[in-house]
Amino acid sequence: MKIALGVEYDGAQFSGWEGQPRRRTVQGELEKALSAVADRPTKVICAGRTDAGVHAWGQVVHFETEVTRELRAWLLGGNANLPDDVSLTWARSAADDFHARFSARGRHYRYVICNRRTRPAVLRQRVCWEHRPLAVEAMQEGAGHLLGEHDFSSFRAVACQAKSPVRQVRRLEVSQRGVMIFIDVVANGFLHHMVRNMAGVLMAIGMGRQAPAWSRDVLKARDRTRGGVTAPPDGLYLMGVEYPLRFGLPRVFPSPLVW
Repeated sequence: MKIALGVEYDGAQFSGWEGQPRRRTVQGELEKALSAVADRPTKVICAGRTDAGVHAWGQVVHFETEVTRELRAWLLGGNANLPDDVSLTWARSAADDFHARFSARGRHYRYVICNRRTRPAVLRQRVCWEHRPLAVEAMQEGAGHLLGEHDFSSFRAVACQAKSPVRQVRRLEVSQRGVMIFIDVVANGFLHHMVRNMAGVLMAIGMGRQAPAWSRDVLKARDRTRGGVTAPPDGLYLMGVEYPLRFGLPRVFPSPLVW
C-alpha cells in the first residue's frame, strides 16, 4: 500500500528536511511518528527537500507499507506522535505509480519580508526582516525578466547537485500588504537556494542598489558570483505542490494565514 500525506511545519528549530545523524530534522521526526503508528520502521519521500530554517504549508510525502491502517489512523496517529512544530494535514491512498517528488509538475514557494524600521518579535524566525524601504514596483519589474524557461546557474548554490540548471518559472509576483512584502514563485522545479537567491536579487533592486534590468543581466551571466546575497531562510515557505489531477490529491494554495 502506498500512502500520500500533506505536511505542515515550522522550520525554525530544524536542521532542514533531510534526515541527519544527531540532528533534528523534519524527515527524522515524521519517520519516527509514522513508525510508531506502523509498529515498524517507515521511510518517507518528500516532494522537495527544504533547508534549515525553511517552513512549509504544503509539503507532500509518500511512503509504502505492508501494514493495514485506516487513513484516519495514519493522520491522527501520526499527529499524536509528532512534535508541535510538525503536523499532518491530510492522508490519501496513492496510486502505485505516484511519487511525491517525480510526479510533481510544479511547486509554489513564497518569500515573506517584513519591511519596517524595527525588527519583528512575534514573527521572529518566520519572516525576513529588511529595515531599508523596498520599492515593490521596481522589484516586480525585475521579476519579469526571470519568467520563462532559462538556465538559472546564477541563482543556484555552488553545492547544488542538480544535473541541469534549466528550470521553467511560470509565475513570479511581488506584492505588498502593509509592511509585509511577498514574493511568490511557481516553477516546474527549483535549484538549491534558487528562491532565496532570487529574493536577494529582487531586494537589491528594491533598495535602489541596482536597476530592474540587473536581474536580466544576472540571469544571462550564468555565474553565481554575479547574483549577490542569498536571502535568509526565515521568510521562505513551501506553499504547495502541483500533481496531475488523476492522482486526486489536495492542492494547498495559498496558505491558511492572513498572508
